[in-house]
Amino acid sequence: MTTYVALLRGINVGGNAKIAMKDLRGLFEGMGFEAVRTYLQSGNAVFGAPDAQAPAEVATGIEKRIADDLGVSVTVLLRTAASLADTLARSPYAGREGDPTKLHVTFLAQKPTAEQSARLEVPAGETAAFTLAGDEIHLHVPGGYGRTKLNNAFIERRLGVPATTRNWKTVNALHDLAAED
Repeated sequence: MTTYVALLRGINVGGNAKIAMKDLRGLFEGMGFEAVRTYLQSGNAVFGAPDAQAPAEVATGIEKRIADDLGVSVTVLLRTAASLADTLARSPYAGREGDPTKLHVTFLAQKPTAEQSARLEVPAGETAAFTLAGDEIHLHVPGGYGRTKLNNAFIERRLGVPATTRNWKTVNALHDLAAED
């Protein structure tokens, strides 16, 4: 059994793609996943899946089931408990920033190519900084995420890769939930 964290892109943000977490839990349980838990209303689920299933198959199955059962088209990005531990450990900003509200992680659906990565730069006039690490981007936004131009939409446009961003508190909470298994 592998413990996964599913990060659903764009769920319950700005009134779009509404999914009740109770419905999401029921959907995951109906798919045969175990120990299903959700966190917040923004599309975060922790669950166990058989090791025999490839992560890409699990994500595609969840996307299809959400579309079929709930009528919402969504991108699902999966991470394991171990990969979230790595995410927390390799943050270049966590040890330097005392305010966790200034830290975020953008999870990418795939590792960008060198050509895609070269298109990602901090917009002019920004105080924000980023570090690309494989299939995630660590963000330090001193002015706050709500004010930065270095947001999820900007990153997706530049890289051409689906992405979803979570704040540092959420990443830690999801790691803790996943580590319980």
